[in-house]
Amino acid sequence: MNEKNTDTLQQELMSTNNLDRFLTENDASFRDIPLQDAIQRIFDEKGMSKAQLAKQSGISEVYLHQLFSGCRFPSRNRLLCVCFGLGASVEDAQDLLRQARHAPLYTRGRRDAIILYGLSHSMTLFQINDKLFTEKLDTLC
Repeated sequence: MNEKNTDTLQQELMSTNNLDRFLTENDASFRDIPLQDAIQRIFDEKGMSKAQLAKQSGISEVYLHQLFSGCRFPSRNRLLCVCFGLGASVEDAQDLLRQARHAPLYTRGRRDAIILYGLSHSMTLFQINDKLFTEKLDTLC
């Protein structure tokens, strides 16, 4: 069976009279995996060490270990630092932001546009923070 898109799920949810049946019938469509598992998947694909990730994301190894174990929940900025450290794609970064219940990056926001550009052009965290600083915008970390 094909996965239902978000609009279809929302239409069904709004029109149903039986929430329990909706939840049961659409169980496979929900994306409720823990954030640390989603980050771990990308980390495993990249084949880097946690020391490399810490250096590239500007975050301590201790914090990263706590993040990977689920003991820490990152702010939006910290999660974006991890995304840059991982060399994540725009799609992966947006997915992680949604998974963490943070606002996705929005092209119409100047700061978010710079961050999106950086992700899509494989810029480093240092390069993005430098550009944000130059534009008098808040840096990521």
